[in-house]
Amino acid sequence: MPRYLLTVDYNGGDVESPMAEWAPEEVTAHLNYYRALNTELAERGELVGMEALTGPEVAKVVVGDGVTAPVVTDGPFAEFKEMLAGFQIADVESEERAIEIAARVSAVPGPGGIPLRQPIGVRRVMDA
Repeated sequence: MPRYLLTVDYNGGDVESPMAEWAPEEVTAHLNYYRALNTELAERGELVGMEALTGPEVAKVVVGDGVTAPVVTDGPFAEFKEMLAGFQIADVESEERAIEIAARVSAVPGPGGIPLRQPIGVRRVMDA
């Protein structure tokens, strides 16, 4: 079956306020939604892996030539909202199913329980 990378960045969709400004119960509902969705997908055998990432403020860029010591810097980076926040890898029957899952990820609740409509990237993993 084809695998798809579903990417989440810091673009808040329909919500401008960062999660740090949400009420604690809104953050809990947001995270519980992800947990329930990931559990469902894992039970169906569709979730290969997923991770949330630390913020871009601790990211590094590494450039190496294979001979000398690598050059490590703290940037430059894309706009904050374009930085990768996390990802899921789905092993599904079709691109249509990957898009269905991405739509559910996009609907994660934000403040007031309103779906964020957060943009989710969908990219097929290359076959070996």
